[in-house]
Amino acid sequence: MLNASLPIKRAIGQALIRNATGEVLLCQLSYKKFWDLPGGVVDPHESPADAVRREVKEELDVPITLTGLAAVTWLPPWRGWDDAVLFLFDARLDPADESRIHLEPREIQSLHWCDQAAVQEHAAAYTARLIEQAVRAVDSGVGPVYLENSEIPGWA
Repeated sequence: MLNASLPIKRAIGQALIRNATGEVLLCQLSYKKFWDLPGGVVDPHESPADAVRREVKEELDVPITLTGLAAVTWLPPWRGWDDAVLFLFDARLDPADESRIHLEPREIQSLHWCDQAAVQEHAAAYTARLIEQAVRAVDSGVGPVYLENSEIPGWA
């Protein structure tokens, strides 16, 4: 009863998976123009971290290890979708599991290891910004970064 009067906000969990050379794993999706990070919508009563693990297992059929939160970004309404909060986790894929990846064909057409130039070329602008900010935060040891539309907000 208490929830009935409160707003509902969609939550998304995604994984920032990088290989030994720092390239980012992007998925070429069957239902989007732009390539995207692995992950998806958080189900009711599911944590964002559990959602990322579940989504990657469903999409790639391999487990990942989450090593920490890289970024949180608020996403504004877009093309009929309400706003959302996206949790981006720094994650590791065991190199031995890479050869065992089996794509979920209804969603994932192919996978690509992308350097920053390829991310800029193939990902949506907000995704490219998110990846850039998250990589910077993780690599510098600053910890998770809070973003709005994948940009650092101008605090007043």
